[in-house]
Amino acid sequence: MSGMTEVSSLTGRLLVATPALADPNFDRAVVLLLDHDEEGSLGVVLNRPTPVDVGDILEGWAGLAGEPGVVFQGGPVSLDSALGIAVIPGDADGGGAPLGWRRVHGAIGLVDLEAPPELLASSVGSLRIFAGYAGWGPGQLEDELVEGAWYVVESEPGDVSSPAPERLWREVLRRQRSELAMVATYPDDPSLN
Repeated sequence: MSGMTEVSSLTGRLLVATPALADPNFDRAVVLLLDHDEEGSLGVVLNRPTPVDVGDILEGWAGLAGEPGVVFQGGPVSLDSALGIAVIPGDADGGGAPLGWRRVHGAIGLVDLEAPPELLASSVGSLRIFAGYAGWGPGQLEDELVEGAWYVVESEPGDVSSPAPERLWREVLRRQRSELAMVATYPDDPSLN
């Protein structure tokens, strides 16, 4: 029995990399947590677009993918696997989720990429495709939180589909109602100050 008998779930929240986080995989990363419990955590980095068009790897889903219509690098784990995240606007309380979509938090959910895209076409507000994911073993993320590697903030459905992912780190921090808003002004290279 570990010391993690009470894990309050962070599923659906954002992890925003602090300027102090040294791992280059997560420099200025904004991670949407898709699962967080005593067995570990799994999420996708929302602000790492690749040059690969969605149509190049998942042709049927390309028409539903939001701008930019590229695959995003979801994290350093399993880069050969794909995850789809879609926002289904409207009833966010669990009533009548469309086939091929599983709610993660509010209007945000995982897409079954094996399902025919037509099942979701009329429901999807926005869709992103991610290659790979970010994963943490039991207690690993909690240790990183204690070390100050991440800020934990609420997600908004628009975070998943931001048309300017390169600005997402600053935008998420800027909307916070605390001293975190000031972190958004942190220079890319503090040694130049």
